[in-house]
Amino acid sequence: MAKEIERKFLIEPELWKQLDKPKGQHYNQGYIGGNEDVTIRIRIAEDKGYLTLKGKTVGISRDEFEYEIPHGEAIAMISSFTTSGTEKIRYKIAQGDLIWEVDEFLGSNAGLIVAEIELQYEEQAFDKPEWIAEEVTEDHRYFNSNLATNPYCNWETK
Repeated sequence: MAKEIERKFLIEPELWKQLDKPKGQHYNQGYIGGNEDVTIRIRIAEDKGYLTLKGKTVGISRDEFEYEIPHGEAIAMISSFTTSGTEKIRYKIAQGDLIWEVDEFLGSNAGLIVAEIELQYEEQAFDKPEWIAEEVTEDHRYFNSNLATNPYCNWETK
């Protein structure tokens, strides 16, 4: 069983704009049913498809299972089985042995940029780039599955 251990942060928009970043990858993802104990996601990342199941978050960790699936099947699943989703451009930025994944959201979540870092264990130390701002790891509004049903454009306080 795989564990996802990640922390989420907002970014400093002006510093992010100035950053020389790699080419981003377009993601389209939809969510199927689920409940507070499991999230079922279908993701299309360029020409690849993925099925992901995530367990309930405890602290900053949760069980995660991810499988590559045929691209055409991922398109069909999103079309047939999902009622909500998110769209974003993801940038992967290496810093030491770790990778920052920065998501610039599109559509009804446009204007939101979230940086995530996956860790090997919960107490792992890491350096924050200067463009990292407030931590939002424990604010569930920033979970992609929640952004799919309560998009950023609807938030009263941002």
